[in-house]
Formats: sequence, C-alpha cells, structure tokens
Amino acid sequence: MLSEVVFLLSENAMVKERLSCGEACRMLRAQGFAAEVHKAAELADELLSGRDGLLVLTDDPARLSSLKEQGVPVIAYRHEGCADLPFSGALYVVEEPQEIDADSYIKVYQRAAGEPWEILRTERLLLRETTVADIDRLYEIYGDPDMTLYLEGLFENPADEMRYMEDYIRNVYHLLGFGVWTVIEKKSGDIIGRAGYSIRAGFDRPEIGFLIGKPWQGKGFAKEAVEAVLAYGRELLGFTEVQALVKEGNDVSVHLLESLGFRVRETVEIEEDIYGGVYPSAAVGRARKGAYKEMYVCL
Repeated sequence: MLSEVVFLLSENAMVKERLSCGEACRMLRAQGFAAEVHKAAELADELLSGRDGLLVLTDDPARLSSLKEQGVPVIAYRHEGCADLPFSGALYVVEEPQEIDADSYIKVYQRAAGEPWEILRTERLLLRETTVADIDRLYEIYGDPDMTLYLEGLFENPADEMRYMEDYIRNVYHLLGFGVWTVIEKKSGDIIGRAGYSIRAGFDRPEIGFLIGKPWQGKGFAKEAVEAVLAYGRELLGFTEVQALVKEGNDVSVHLLESLGFRVRETVEIEEDIYGGVYPSAAVGRARKGAYKEMYVCL
C-alpha cells in the first residue's frame, strides 16, 4: 500500500519544476501520505530500496533504470529540462504532478509495485484485478461441471493458466485499464467469481461477462456485481453501450440481463477455445464455434 512519495530531481530541474513537485507534496500530505522533494545527488539507491509503500518519480532516465533494477516502484517525471531525454523503460511518464489526485498516485504505485487495482465495492462485494495467486481458487470454482456448461473453463494445465494470466495482467489491465476482475465476498473474504469487461475481436462494443461460483448462486451476487460493473463502465470508463454474448440455453443469464435492461439483438456464432487448450498456442484462430445471443444495453 502506498505510504510515501519521493520526487527525485536532477540539477537540470528548474524552479518551476520544484514548485510543481512541492505543490504535489502538499496535496499528498493533506491526504495522509509522506511526500518530499530531493535532489538526485542527496539520495542514493540504497536509501530508497527496501522502503515499503514508496513511490519514486524521477526526471533522470538512468536513475529510473537503476531504481527499477533495485526493485523500487518508480516512474518518470518529464519537464522542460528533460523533454528530449528517453524514458523508454518507464511504466508511466508524468508531466504535471501537481494535477494528479491522490487516488491516481495510489494506482500508479500499485502498477509499479505489481499490486492489483481495487475496482469497486458494493454492499456485499469487492471487485479487484485478478492476480496469479487467485488461480488456485478459480480452479476450485470452475471445477464444478455446471460452471462450464455455457462458459469456457480454465486451461487444463495450471502452468498454462498462469502464463495466460501474467500476459493478461500486462497486456490487458496495464494497457486498457479494465478487464475481467475477481469478485470477493466482503464478509468472508472469499473469492466467489469473476465479472468485468472484455473487447472481443469482430465486435465494436465492450462486452460484459460474469460468473459466480455454485455455492454462492441464488443469493443475488451476480446481479449485484453486474449492476456495479455497468455503473463503473458508464461513470468511469465512459461506455455508452455494452453488449453481452450468452450461449444458447443459458436462460438464467438471459433473464438476469433482461432484468437490467438488456435486449436481444440477434443470434451470432462465436469462436470458442481459441487457444486449443494450450497457452501459448500456434492454433489460435482454428477454434470451434457456438451459437450465442447477442444482447445489448444503452448506459
């Protein structure tokens, strides 16, 4: 969890850059975080490594690289004095640190530290990004044969699922800022399913998907999660229309979506098992197809 932000500035930083960082520090301190501005020469890497909850912003590409090698969560601060310098290794590049709110600093830290983003909370649920550590629990949920009657399961080999999830975190969460998330019951802390958005090849609209494990079905958790995800899509992601693709025969999901305003547009054929059961696979694109109801709702 983020607790401290350090701005590490080179000798090339001008007065206005120091003032901008100082303004950001005052905002962060008002939110309960420690925050300081330092000249790069004042703090060696050894004084920054191993400090839990620390995020560093630096305007020196070489220092950024060395801190990353030390395992320090670090991002780039670009200003007039370093505008021409390359920051190719930076996860993020910030130009106006005083205009970033505290929640954004938290999310930047979580990305740099490899921690999942918390997405939203409802009365009974917490949704956050899925981690590799969730995989064992997901196998337990997907292990019930009823769970994969209308939904694709996980890879047979957990090592394939781990590789897939590592790539998903890097290529979907990091690049899009959204995806399919883990659903947790707040009272027990148990992982009970998944819900979120995806972008499917061949379709223009974001697609909502959801799954709640068998022991937690019939308690309204699915509807609670989907309602919250739709609100998040409208208010945070700016979505104006969302689709759902429901396999023929999955009447329970159709009824749930209809209760939330979804309507059926048509029946379409969708590729299934596109990886051929192995990840990564050279067989992508040779999948079988299934019939699905294409449903939609305007947000």
